[in-house]
Amino acid sequence: MHEMNQHIASAFDRDLEGIQAQIMKMGGLVETAIRDAAKSLETRDEELAEQVRAGDAAIDALEERLSDEAARVIALRAPTAIDLRVILSVMRMSANLERIGDLSKNLAKRTGVLVQLQPIEGSSTTLRRMARDVELMLKDALDSYIQRDAELALDVINRDADVDQMYNTLFREFLTFMLEDPRNITACMHLHFIAKNIERMGDHVTSIAEQVVFLVTGEKPGEPRQKGDRTSSDPRYSVQAGDPEV
Repeated sequence: MHEMNQHIASAFDRDLEGIQAQIMKMGGLVETAIRDAAKSLETRDEELAEQVRAGDAAIDALEERLSDEAARVIALRAPTAIDLRVILSVMRMSANLERIGDLSKNLAKRTGVLVQLQPIEGSSTTLRRMARDVELMLKDALDSYIQRDAELALDVINRDADVDQMYNTLFREFLTFMLEDPRNITACMHLHFIAKNIERMGDHVTSIAEQVVFLVTGEKPGEPRQKGDRTSSDPRYSVQAGDPEV
């Protein structure tokens, strides 16, 4: 009986290692998608943008495989409470990674449109910095998961406020450009959607970091984080910043 229990435990450990290896692979693909999408926008590289769009299928496939594998392990291995928390956290993380992949694809879709439009002064620098910050946040969130480092995860959560602040700054700049010259409206609208998508990526990375805190401590982070995005209530700008297809 003891040997059978050891065998079951060993099989579960292998299953868990496989699931965690897949989440890290998925995270690596999403980091690349963020970086390449931002680069394609900055350099107006339509070929690179197409690579990001095509690569999203691999991210979606990994998310589906992770979900199926996690469900199988829960059904077959009857994990303990702690192990179940690991599996559920991975499932939630993979869902957030899949959404970040979708948002990266949305950025890449706008490259072809921006090629046709007049550049807006200073926007590319801030958008690049926003995307870089989100990419680094994701890297640290994944590292915090591997290391079971709740302090690093909390640091990631706090850094999302900087991304929100950059988004708010861009929002005001785009509004000014549009008011000064109506010919800027189309370009600024597309750039605003791009900025909003990057800001949303930061929210999903924050959700991943929150899962790490929960995994390590068994509790959600203490105080609800106050969102820094104030633009949705701005009466001067009533367009809803969703994720429309280009």
